[in-house]
Amino acid sequence: MGLHKRVYEIVRRIPAGRVSTYGQIAALAGMPRAARAVGSILHANPEPVVIPCHRVVNREGFLSGAFAFGGPEAQKAMLASEGVEVSEEYKVDLDRFLWKNNSEGESEGW
Repeated sequence: MGLHKRVYEIVRRIPAGRVSTYGQIAALAGMPRAARAVGSILHANPEPVVIPCHRVVNREGFLSGAFAFGGPEAQKAMLASEGVEVSEEYKVDLDRFLWKNNSEGESEGW
């Protein structure tokens, strides 16, 4: 399976109300140093409704740049509609909202 397909498969599993990072996606896809490639792949997302790339943020929790999702306000609104709090600086608290396999029954990923 190619990197594009692996990335899209992983991003599909991020549940509403959670976010992942480009680095996490790269690691889960078996390419831990490919965070930038993941960003490029998601920028070309062929099915944004099916592949929820708005749930992917950078390693510090900041939203994507202005070119993605109609801008940071649009991404912020999409995340907020799922219960993810985004600060005025367009940052998500990764301690609270980072996707991981845990006892809450979230989708497996780690």
